[in-house]
Amino acid sequence: METLANLESFVRSAEHGSFSGAARRLSLTPAAVSRNVAMLERNLGVRLFHRSTRQLTLTEAGEKFQLSIADNLEGIQAAIAALATDRGEPGGTLKVSLAPTFGVAHILPLLPGFMERYPRIRPEWHFENRQVDLIAEGYDAAIVGGFDLSSGLVSRALAPAHIIPVASPSYMAKRTFPLDPSGLKALDGIVMRSLQSGRTRHWTMRDVTGREMAAPLSETIVVNDPNAMQEAALLGLGVAMLATADAHPALEAGKLLRLVPRWYSDAGAISIYYGSRTLIPAKTRVFVDWVVSAFKEQRLAERFAGSLTPSSGG
Repeated sequence: METLANLESFVRSAEHGSFSGAARRLSLTPAAVSRNVAMLERNLGVRLFHRSTRQLTLTEAGEKFQLSIADNLEGIQAAIAALATDRGEPGGTLKVSLAPTFGVAHILPLLPGFMERYPRIRPEWHFENRQVDLIAEGYDAAIVGGFDLSSGLVSRALAPAHIIPVASPSYMAKRTFPLDPSGLKALDGIVMRSLQSGRTRHWTMRDVTGREMAAPLSETIVVNDPNAMQEAALLGLGVAMLATADAHPALEAGKLLRLVPRWYSDAGAISIYYGSRTLIPAKTRVFVDWVVSAFKEQRLAERFAGSLTPSSGG
């Protein structure tokens, strides 16, 4: 009887047209996927793929076999996930993509308790400043702000993604605190250049009454990473527009000051994203629930709201 790994490797390779695409989906190496498919072909006694250096295409026998098992495979996977849920023992590799600064500061501290509760789950967490393709790259979940929700995904909002101007106490020691966002132009700006568009990002801010005003930061220092912006601000090099969630630890410690505290920019929401399969794997379901519960218990949505964050300086 064929193993589920061999069947999964075949079906995903057929869907992606390559062993490498299937490998990303299954969190395996291309060599492992190729071995699984070769073993399946050997056991069945038929060739399922035409192989070349550039592409992978199904043979006639492969097409018939894919049609016959594709729906059944989903049923087998659902049955396994349901069994794991019923036994109360979620397990397997949990592949998650997280924004580096936010993930290290707010999600990584949740890991000890999570692993103690679910010892059969093996976290594989990728800290990266990019929008991943959850399905194609084999991620179980992603936690990030401003994600474009593609087909086949669902999301649960965790907290607002509000952006605020911050600077170090040493930088502001001999400078006048701005009264509103227009006053930021008198200060040195630390701005970020987008890796996607190549442009520097500038923000429009709003206050709690809904009034809007541009935040005209100069481009004194340009970087391409949010963490580098924060480090530059901590070094006293100028003003950076940072997500409240990223700046929160430094603000609480007094290492950064919030400028124009009644104002903030709205970048949407920080959310946890995952596949919208009929039955979410137990490992993903318990992880999503764990994170959502922690955010509620710690009142992080309120603490990260730019309209509510306590002011510092000025």
